[in-house]
This record gives sequence, C-alpha cells and structure tokens, in this order.
Amino acid sequence: MDIDSRALVHPRAKIGPGTKIGPDAIVGEEVETGPDCEIRARAVLTGRVVLGARNQIGYGAVIGAEPQDLSYKGAATSVRIGDDNVIREYCTIHRGTKEGSETVLGSGCFLMVGAHVAHNCRVGDQAVLVNNVLLGGYAEVGDHAFVGGGSVVHQNTRVGAYAMIRGLTQVAMDVPPYCMMVILNAVCGLNRVGLKRKGFDMERRRRLQELYGIYFESGLNRLQALERIAVEPGLQHPDVDRFVAFVSSTKRGICRGIKAADLKEE
Repeated sequence: MDIDSRALVHPRAKIGPGTKIGPDAIVGEEVETGPDCEIRARAVLTGRVVLGARNQIGYGAVIGAEPQDLSYKGAATSVRIGDDNVIREYCTIHRGTKEGSETVLGSGCFLMVGAHVAHNCRVGDQAVLVNNVLLGGYAEVGDHAFVGGGSVVHQNTRVGAYAMIRGLTQVAMDVPPYCMMVILNAVCGLNRVGLKRKGFDMERRRRLQELYGIYFESGLNRLQALERIAVEPGLQHPDVDRFVAFVSSTKRGICRGIKAADLKEE
C-alpha cells in the first residue's frame, strides 16, 4: 500500500494490497477496497463502501454519502462497486435508502467528471456516463450503455443494454436495449455505431434492425408487436430475447420511435 501521510484513513478500514491513497483523501471506517485501487487526492469514501480491484477514484469524488432522499432515517445501507472502473473528478455515488439496500456499479465502467449516481441505482458492466450525467434514485443503466453528457435520467427509469442517450437528453421512460435515444422519450433507430464497435456482426445488426422495424415502425401496439416478434422467422436469438424481456417488464412505459424527418421537425 502507498498511503500519503496527509490522507485520513480510519484504522478499521480494509485497504487492499497495492492500493494508493492520495493527500487529503478521507477513507471511512466501513470502507473495503480490493487490490491495486487508486484513491486520488481529496476523494471521500464514507459509510459502507465495498470496492473491487483496480478501481480509480478521481480527485474530489465522493462515494457512499447518505442519499438525498427525505425518507432516509439513517438506515444501514451501502455502495458496491465492481472491478476496473474509472470514476473521475467530483463524481458522486450515494448509498441506498432503505435498510440493507445498496447502490451498485458494475465492472469496467467509465464515469466522467461530475456524474451523479443516486441512491439505489444499478449500473451494469462497461457502461459510460459522460460529464454531468444525473441518474435519479432507483434508475438502472444496462451493460455497455452510453449516456451522453448532461443527460438526466428520471428516478425508476431504465436504460437498456447497448443503448445510447444523446447528450443533454431528458429520460423519463424506459429506453430499450440497442436503441438510440435522441429527444425526450423518443428513440430514432438503433445505436448502429455503438453496436458495431462492440463487435456485433452484420447478421446481428440486421436481425436487430428487423426487430426495431416490427416494434417501432409497423403500426402495431406493444402486445401485437411482441406477438409478431415471437413467431417471426429468424428472430429467435438471445439479442431479441433481451429486448423482449426488457419491454415486457416496463413500469414507466417504453420510449416512442420517431424517424429522422420527425426529429428535424422537433
């Protein structure tokens, strides 16, 4: 371990081997880190925080502070973070609200400057939150999702795996996996560039395009579209199953689909 003499580390904190802690950082009593983490200057880890291996906590970031929830009455809650995350300057991740609950960040994520993850959020693996993204309480962000800078995700709203949210977008309805969200509660096609970068071959992208067309462009309602998808030849695939499971379990409703021409009018 390499702990700067100016850092304040509680003697009962559990610090993994190879971890570096910078000057004026504060690490509380209930904090546990895995090996080879880096906690940079003036970062604060407080309350029950469990870090996996090789996480970088940026300058001035605050992890594990109490939730901004008027119902919070001091319950024992936590933040759990996986491995290999980069959490940049001044990010905030708050612990859960109800007794025993937690806020969860997966592995391989990149949280850029000033991103906020509220109480009881769940962020999957390899997600990207760009500068000043705000996730409301109980929001969910799926694996490999990309949330553009300054976007605001309403509490209890879900962003599906491999989805992309354009910067400065308000998100108040669920964004299905693989889709590109462009304005309030509207998607405009697949996240084609993101899917290609993540290794989706042409056949997988073609299948998802067919799925998108049935769900958003056929004029069918949600149940009719799902029924057609279930019997459509060539759509029996795990990618399709992921999409169907997501839209079938929505509580806030699914974003509407719009065309590029409609977007210009907006």
